Amino acid sequence: MVPRERFITALELGVPDQVPAFELEFQLTQELLGKEFIELANWQGLPQAERERNIAYTAELYLEIAEAMEYSAIMAVQPRGDLISKYEVVKKMRELSGNKYFMLIHDGGTYYIPDGNELEAFCFRIADDPDGVKRQADEMVDAAIARAKVAMDYGVEGIAECCDYCFNAGPFLSPDMFAEFVTLYLTRLMAAYREMGLYAINHTDGDIMPVIDQLASCGSHALHSIDPMAGVDIAEVKRRYGDKLCLIGNVNCALMQTGTDDDIVRSAEYAIKSGKPGGGYVFSLSNVVYKGIELEKYELVQSVWKKYRDY
Repeated sequence: MVPRERFITALELGVPDQVPAFELEFQLTQELLGKEFIELANWQGLPQAERERNIAYTAELYLEIAEAMEYSAIMAVQPRGDLISKYEVVKKMRELSGNKYFMLIHDGGTYYIPDGNELEAFCFRIADDPDGVKRQADEMVDAAIARAKVAMDYGVEGIAECCDYCFNAGPFLSPDMFAEFVTLYLTRLMAAYREMGLYAINHTDGDIMPVIDQLASCGSHALHSIDPMAGVDIAEVKRRYGDKLCLIGNVNCALMQTGTDDDIVRSAEYAIKSGKPGGGYVFSLSNVVYKGIELEKYELVQSVWKKYRDY
């Protein structure tokens, strides 16, 4: 199987030849390759030749990371503030690599944990104007669907719906309110993605267990994070939902800063040994490969994957 086929097989709850690996984002480019992504959010005002060089450079850098790390899928994050240029990076990656890798982007079409500046106002809105909150929720879904239609024209085949719904202590809304203000709209969005032929991954950190029944029923192909820092047990999630959802993640990313090598190995082994049986699992950290993680620690995680990845 080529990497892309492994990823799709896992998303469809099948058994590939190997457990595919993937990360939402890889930020250790300097440590791995001696290069950095171009930290310029919007490329639209650049001269056309410079913009095209940036697109080619970014596409090539993503492919170098995927080749070095043996990933099966690539999520385009750069440039962060310019959707069309990001889509063009995906198109360039496809031109350069053919169908070797699965290509996806991140989006967010539902409510998620508001930041500190908006949390109080959001609480008042739910209490004072629930119908208005729901109208906006519908508009957010419509906008996400419109963005996805454009993205598909550039070769995007999957959306990672990156909406953090949960703290380590539980979801930001009660389960009943979550059903009313999030799940209803998330389900409509997932159905639209499927109808368009897109694969959909839900990402949320935190303790998802109070709302996991809702997340499992919304129609996404996969659930990412399975956050061990919030006490989410991948073995239990696999037992209860492994026939409904592909599971992605569960390797405790914090241990690469706070744990011993043995702690890291134990977390990686638990994730892959619990997620692998019967297929429908993708190996990854519980969040992104972020600045501050030592490359050697992440490579230790990857060595566990290589040891156990074959079916």
